[in-house]
Amino acid sequence: MLQNKTAVLAVSGSIAAYKIANLARMLKKLHCNVTVMMTRNAENFINSITFETITGNKCLIDTFDRNFQYSVEHVALAKQADVVLVAPASANVIGKIAGGIADDMLTTTVMACPCKKIVAPAMNHNMFHNPIVQDNIEKLRHYGYEIVEPDRGMLANGDIGDGRMPEEKVLLEYILREIACEKDLAGKKVLVTAGATREAIDPVRFITNHSSGKMGVALARAAMLRGADVTLVKAHTEVEAPMFVRTVDVVSAEDMFRAVTREMDSQDIIIKAAAVSDYTPVTVADSKLKKKDGELSVELKRTRDILQYLGEHKKDGQFICGFSMETDHVLENSRAKLLKKHCDMICANSLRTEGAGFGTDTNILTVITAEKETELERMSKLDAAHRIFDLILE
Repeated sequence: MLQNKTAVLAVSGSIAAYKIANLARMLKKLHCNVTVMMTRNAENFINSITFETITGNKCLIDTFDRNFQYSVEHVALAKQADVVLVAPASANVIGKIAGGIADDMLTTTVMACPCKKIVAPAMNHNMFHNPIVQDNIEKLRHYGYEIVEPDRGMLANGDIGDGRMPEEKVLLEYILREIACEKDLAGKKVLVTAGATREAIDPVRFITNHSSGKMGVALARAAMLRGADVTLVKAHTEVEAPMFVRTVDVVSAEDMFRAVTREMDSQDIIIKAAAVSDYTPVTVADSKLKKKDGELSVELKRTRDILQYLGEHKKDGQFICGFSMETDHVLENSRAKLLKKHCDMICANSLRTEGAGFGTDTNILTVITAEKETELERMSKLDAAHRIFDLILE
């Protein structure tokens, strides 16, 4: 995912420095070129050899170290970097950067970098809320630095408060949002539905389906990574919603219908990937479970067709994409759905195909438009999501 990308990790003196070793490992697994810089104080918390072993690059500490491959190391590295993450960022380092002080390798390189700079404060909560520190953080924001809000929890001294550096996976998401993809959806608003709706029969029972929501969540994440302003209307899912995405939680098909129709006018691209229950009990209030000859029955009615409504009320320039899950005659039924629902695109797959459908981490799709059909081989759902957006942008 991060081939030919360079991330610079700038580590200052904090007990949270140990987390950056795992972050460096995670980036390397994604084929990112990683260089770590440390302050002298950071050496008291983690050894530079750790970072050099993980990244395969020299860990930079001393501005005047002559054992390096570039003539002016901090300038050369600054030119290479696609993103800089200062984490953990101590109050001292935050203050120096905010004040334009460049007196060591870390601050000198950060000052020289023209790329995006992300800062993750980590310190005692009283220090974090010191008005001087808060002013310095706001100053960094003013100059275009992105600030990762610290977590709340137990701190190194045993206090409970905010000031903890977030976990590595959170820091990784900040980096991925910045450099993982070209921002070809920048300026676009994208709405995605995901998950399985649930229709209550009574306070205990409900009607639902086997959807895990993985495909819809992958679509929302792909759109976010490509720069879109994303809204995810999410029913029950087995995976978490992506970071940096506005999430609207719903339960029933009617909830989803209302949420989607409330948002639809402002959207450029709408993708209905949720598996909406086709039927709902006529009434819930009186628990309409009926016993007859030892069997239970409940009176049902059809839920409103969200995709058809979207197609019939599509705005000029809007793009509507739906999904078609079939067991037989997959292409024929999906082509018919494209016309009936007035969609621009249908992504069709079969429940009978191994590696596709509900609950899997992969998918096998045929993407159908009025002009052509494109077969997508078995791939991860995130890769499939990116291919779908490639075809939408065509």
